Amino acid sequence: MDSEEALVAAARLYRGNAVSKRSGFAVGAAIEDENGKIWGGCNVENSTYGLTVCAERVAIWKALSEGVRRFRAVAVITGAEDPTPPCGACRQILWEFAGDVPIVMATESGKRKQFRLAELFPEPFDF
Repeated sequence: MDSEEALVAAARLYRGNAVSKRSGFAVGAAIEDENGKIWGGCNVENSTYGLTVCAERVAIWKALSEGVRRFRAVAVITGAEDPTPPCGACRQILWEFAGDVPIVMATESGKRKQFRLAELFPEPFDF
């Protein structure tokens, strides 16, 4: 299994853990670190909505909390008809901690799109 397939498979697995009863929009994400380890996450909604956390942020925060600082790629999977890109907040977090990595967006039905983060986030806040 190549790296992209492994990332999408992990994202699919984590999507199954999503807590999304309010929106019904379950998302899974996976991020590969520089050593090839895959870290996964799912979206977690709550009644405040504003404190809901996206799958991409859960995945990267898990890796960061374990000391990982370099990443190779990210995958995001949803049940939508077309591939769904990370939201603006996730793009900023990914940019800040992972840089211009490839982002694979997939659907459960098998559709995929791939972009570098700079293509999705052309004018990031950076310092």
